[in-house]
Amino acid sequence: MLALSNDSKYLNLFYNSIHVKIVSGSVKVMKDAKGSKRFSERLERLICSGLIPPKNLEEYAQELKNLTNELAEPKYFKSQSRLLKALANDTRLKMLRLLSMKEMCVCELTIALGLTQPTASHHLNILQNVELIKDRKEGKWVFYSVAKPEIVQYLFNFLGFPRQD
Repeated sequence: MLALSNDSKYLNLFYNSIHVKIVSGSVKVMKDAKGSKRFSERLERLICSGLIPPKNLEEYAQELKNLTNELAEPKYFKSQSRLLKALANDTRLKMLRLLSMKEMCVCELTIALGLTQPTASHHLNILQNVELIKDRKEGKWVFYSVAKPEIVQYLFNFLGFPRQD
C-alpha cells in the first residue's frame, strides 16, 4: 500500500510486512510486529486522511496503547467483564431477584425456576464467583442469599426492575 500524507512531508510504503517510511528524503525501514500490519495500515490511512493532525505513526500507536493502560489495571477490566457476563443471563437475573427477596435453598430455586439441580448449581456458582451471592450450609442443605444487598438493589435499579420492598 502506498500512502501519501496531505502535507506531503512524508511517504509510507507497506510491502509484505516491511514498513518503509520516507521522511524528507531519508528512508527508514521498520518491520511490523506479527499481526499488527493491518492495524498500522488503518492508523496510517487515518493519519493520511487529514482527519487527525499528522503524527509519527509509531509514537501515536504507543500513545494509544499507553492511554488504554492508564484507564485501569487489566485485572479490573477482567473482573468487571466477569460481573457483566454473570448478569447477562436471564436465569441468573431471576435467581438474583429471588435471592434478593429471601434466602433460598437450591431445591427451592430449582422448583421456582424449573431447573435441574446441576443447572441451578452451575448458575449459582457463577453468581458466587463474582461475589453477588453467598452460601450457608446447614447440615446437608445449602442456602443462598445476596452477599451485598445494596449493590444488587443498585443493579436492579440501573436495569429498570420495579422496586421491591
